[in-house]
Amino acid sequence: MRRTLSLTYCLTLGLALVGTAQAAEIRVFAAASLTDAFTELGRTFSAKTGHKVTFQFAGSQVLRTQLERGARADVYAGASLAQFTPLERARLVSPGRFFASNHLVAAVPAASPLRSLNDLTRPGVNIVIAARNVPAGEYTQRMLEQLGTSGAYGPTFPARFMKNVVSQESNVRQAALKVQLGQADAAIIYASDLTPSLRRQVRALPIPAQFSQNVRYVLAPVRGSKQPQAAQAFADFTLSAQGQSILRKWGFGAP
Repeated sequence: MRRTLSLTYCLTLGLALVGTAQAAEIRVFAAASLTDAFTELGRTFSAKTGHKVTFQFAGSQVLRTQLERGARADVYAGASLAQFTPLERARLVSPGRFFASNHLVAAVPAASPLRSLNDLTRPGVNIVIAARNVPAGEYTQRMLEQLGTSGAYGPTFPARFMKNVVSQESNVRQAALKVQLGQADAAIIYASDLTPSLRRQVRALPIPAQFSQNVRYVLAPVRGSKQPQAAQAFADFTLSAQGQSILRKWGFGAP
């Protein structure tokens, strides 16, 4: 009996040591708009696999620049092909896969008298948007161009809107935060940025679907990763049924 128990203990200890040896630590560079969803997704992934995930959240353009300058990461997840494609062409990342979608909304304080996009062009309205080199800013500029040529809002709409812009932020979460803190009357953000905590203080002015932009998120393992299998496992989990369920919970659409 004693020998059997000893053998069982040794086998159990051996399996535990193997599991520990196989566990990896990976670093994921992810767009700021993914903060809440990826934080939960990372916890779930770690619980399932034993791999540890650390995140760096920032504007997709900031993360791209860091990779181009040699920063170490294992996975890149961005909100724009315009930021991803140069990384792929430079062979800094593996071929990408779309994993989520999003669209733009106008966020205003819950008690705001602003009710429509046209209201945002009233004199004295302070608007915050993402900077032009940020994916959310890129989509916002595209939206304004389409609104100006649609015939529904008038050709001067983009100019009147931009006249009210008082700040252009380095990521979309900062734009949302300024409305939450009462530092702006409105912001153009992603629908997913209206998190449950934010909705208590902020509401959305819907943007007509034909103008709200089809935002597509793309991710890929980073070439040269020291943990390529764990990086690929994280990418696969993001696209799995469980990963997609977490993304939907936080307001993202299907890829």
